[in-house]
Amino acid sequence: MNKNWKVLIPLILTSGLAACSTTPETTGSEQSPEKTTTTEQPTQPETSSATQEAEQAKETSSSSKTGVSEQTKLKLKAKKTEDGRLILGAQEWVYVPGLEQNFDARVDTGATTSSISAVDIEPFERDGNDWVKFKIEHEGVKSRDIALPVERWVKIRQSSSNGTDRRAVVMAWIQIGDLKEKTEFTLADRTHLSFPLLLGRSFFKDVAVVDVSQKYIQDKHDSQ
Repeated sequence: MNKNWKVLIPLILTSGLAACSTTPETTGSEQSPEKTTTTEQPTQPETSSATQEAEQAKETSSSSKTGVSEQTKLKLKAKKTEDGRLILGAQEWVYVPGLEQNFDARVDTGATTSSISAVDIEPFERDGNDWVKFKIEHEGVKSRDIALPVERWVKIRQSSSNGTDRRAVVMAWIQIGDLKEKTEFTLADRTHLSFPLLLGRSFFKDVAVVDVSQKYIQDKHDSQ
């Protein structure tokens, strides 16, 4: 029996040492793939490329917005079309040389003839022709007397009644921006309205275009 133990003990010890010597190799072979996976970073170049593309896209978008902004500014600064016609907004300052005064005017694409706020209208004859004397009034301020020949008479149907109103049409010089033109004006009491002067199609149909999205495109005349 003792002999058998003497034989078995060396065998057991030899097997244990063999197992201990093989364990590190097995562990090392299992960890090797993990180390390889950790050290390889294939996504870094892709991330860098994506970042660059994103930055380029931002720059392109920024420059595109800048271009639109510059185009808008240029459009706002434009006072004439390519063929030389004025660009008018929904409201403009109109200078009347005969009175040496600026008037705030509404540009109305729906009105045929221009109109000016006239009060104290008195028709009379001069050399056998119809003339009219009147004053321009707005917001409590009256001009001096103005006398002009009557180009024609028009009948205006009143919306508040079934009757008609006979009004004188006169010719007067006005200036908008650098354009001086003589145009027709219907004399009407506009003291209850916001604008003392209205510009109709008979004035701007050949000399101007209207951009109703803007106001006061043309420079106000220096009356001093």
